[in-house]
Amino acid sequence: MFTLRTSSVGQTRSLAVALAPVLRDGDLVLLTGDLGAGKTAFVQGLGRGLLVADRITSPTFTIMQHYDGRLPVHHVAAYRLDSPTEVFELALPEVLDEGGVMVVEWGERVRAGVDREYLELSFTFGVDDDERDIEVQLVGRSWVERNPTIRTVLSPWTREG
Repeated sequence: MFTLRTSSVGQTRSLAVALAPVLRDGDLVLLTGDLGAGKTAFVQGLGRGLLVADRITSPTFTIMQHYDGRLPVHHVAAYRLDSPTEVFELALPEVLDEGGVMVVEWGERVRAGVDREYLELSFTFGVDDDERDIEVQLVGRSWVERNPTIRTVLSPWTREG
C-alpha cells in the first residue's frame, strides 16, 4: 500500500492516464471516496489513457456505461446499489469476463461481492481545496507482480512523508 497526492483535477486525470498502459484485459479497479473526491475525474483520465473517444460521465443513474478504447472500459457507479449481491444481479462479473477493464466508483459497496483480484484507489480530500490523497492498494498476485511498474509510472504523484 502506498499513497499518492494530486493538487488539481488535471493532475488526477494525468495520474490515471499514466496508469492506463499498466492495465490488462479483465482488470478490476475499485474507486472509493466521498462525493466530489475525484473518482469520475480519475475515470475520465483512465479513458483518455485507454484511447476512449467518447466523453466519460458518471453513470450514477444508469449504473453502468461502456466505452470502446484500447481496452473496453466498463464504468460502474455503485452508489445506488443497496448490497454487494446486486453486483451479481447486474451480471458485473460476466461483463468483465467478456473483456476490458471495469472501473467501479463507490467500490466499497461491492468489495464484499468481488471474487477476483483488484486495484483499489481510495480518494480523500487534502488540505487545499483541490488536493487529493489517493491510497493505492493492490489485491491479488497479478496486481502485486505489477507493483514495481505501477510505482514507477505513478512516482510523480507519490506523497512524501
